[in-house]
Amino acid sequence: MDTIHITGGQPLVGEVRISGSKNGALPLLAASLLIEGETVIENVPDIQDIHTMIETLRSLGAKCTYSAPGTLHVDATHISSFAPPYHLVRRMRGSFYVAGPLLSRFREAEVPLPGGCAIGPRPVDFHISGFKQLGAEVQERHGVMHARASRLRGTDIFLDGRLRSVGATINIMLAAVLAEGTTVIENASREPEVVSCENFLRSCGADITGVGTSRLVIKGVPRLHPSSVRAIPDRMETGTFLVAGLVTRGDITVTDIRADHMDIVVRELVRAGAHIDRTEDTLRVRMRMRPNPIEISTGPYPGFPTDLQPNMAVVAAVATGTSVIEETIFDSRFTYADELTRMGADIQVKEHVAIVRGVERLSGAPVVAMDLRAGSALALAGLAAEGRTSISGAEVLDRGYETFTAKLSSLGAIVTREHHGTEAGVATC
Repeated sequence: MDTIHITGGQPLVGEVRISGSKNGALPLLAASLLIEGETVIENVPDIQDIHTMIETLRSLGAKCTYSAPGTLHVDATHISSFAPPYHLVRRMRGSFYVAGPLLSRFREAEVPLPGGCAIGPRPVDFHISGFKQLGAEVQERHGVMHARASRLRGTDIFLDGRLRSVGATINIMLAAVLAEGTTVIENASREPEVVSCENFLRSCGADITGVGTSRLVIKGVPRLHPSSVRAIPDRMETGTFLVAGLVTRGDITVTDIRADHMDIVVRELVRAGAHIDRTEDTLRVRMRMRPNPIEISTGPYPGFPTDLQPNMAVVAAVATGTSVIEETIFDSRFTYADELTRMGADIQVKEHVAIVRGVERLSGAPVVAMDLRAGSALALAGLAAEGRTSISGAEVLDRGYETFTAKLSSLGAIVTREHHGTEAGVATC
C-alpha cells in the first residue's frame, strides 16, 4: 500500500484549480454507450475511477481516445458486448451505470454486481426494480444481474422516499430515453451530477422535462445523436480544499468551480467561523482562529453531501466546543472515527450520530485510509495536526482526487508519497 506523509501545522495559502467531477463524469461515460457516433467529453479528471470506466467501455467494444489532456472521445457505434467483465465492475459501484444503456441498446445486459468503498450497503435493488418496471425480466445468478426485455416500455416509477438514489435515477433514465412511451420518475435525485447527465442527454435529442426537479418525465425517442459536453467541477474536491483552508487557518482560493453547487457547504463553513468570498466560479476561504462547533445532518441535494461529512468531522475535531454530526445516507460512513481518535480527536459514535468534542490541536500519528472520503479527512487532519502523520492505503485517494499531493504542495503543505517502500517526494496521485 502507498503511504502519504504529512507534516502538519502549516497554514495553506494560495490558489488551486478544481478538477472535473468524478461523480459527474462517470454517468456521462455510461450515457455515451447509447449513442452511435462520437461523444466528446471535456474536463474529464485523470483519476482511477475514470480509468476503470474507460476500461469497461473498451471491454464492450467502444473506442476511447484522448485528443488533449482532459478531453475524451468515445465512439460506441460498434459496441458488441452486453457483458462487462467482473474484474472491472467489482472495482467501483459507478460501473453499474452501464447496465441501463446496455439494456436499452441490446435489450439485454449481464452486469456483475458492483464493488466500491466500504461505507455500508449501497444496494442496486432500486436500479433493478426500475428495470423490471420498464418491462425487463431480471435474475441474479452467481453475483451477476441478467436482464432481458423484448422491448422496454415507459411507466411510472417511484424511488425510495428517503434516499432519492442518485445511481437509480441515472440508470433508470439511461434505460428509459430510448424506451417506448413515457416514463415518469417520481422522487428523482436532484444532485448536480444527475442534472448534468440530464442536460447532456437532452443535447443528444432525448425528450426529458423536469430537469433539476424531483419529477422527471422522459418520452422515449428512436435514437440519440452525437454531442459534446463538459463535466461539471468536482464539488467534493472543492469542499475538501475549502476545509483545508479552514482547519489549517489559511487562505485558499478554489477556481474553476460552480459556486452555486456549494451553497450549503459554504453556509456551514461560515457558521464555523470562516470568512468566504465568492464569485460565480471561485470561492476564497480565510480562517485565523479555531472553528466554532458545528451541527450538520447529511441528506440528498440540496442537503449537506455525505461525501463531505468526514471532512467536516475534522473541523469539529479542532472546534472550540462540542459538535454533532448525523449521517442519514450510509451506515458505515464513520470508519474514519477510530483513526482520528488515534490523532487525539475526541469522537464518540452511536448508531448514525457522532458527538465530537473539539481539542486545541491534533497530533500526527500513523493511520489507515479505509475508503476515499475517509482518506481525504485523514489528510486534512494531518495538515492541521502537530508533527507527522502517515496515511497508509493512500491509493484510495487516487479514485477521486486528481494530483492531490501536488495540489497540497502548491499551497505550502509539507507532503510526500511513499510508493513500494521508496520515498517519492512530492508526487501526483
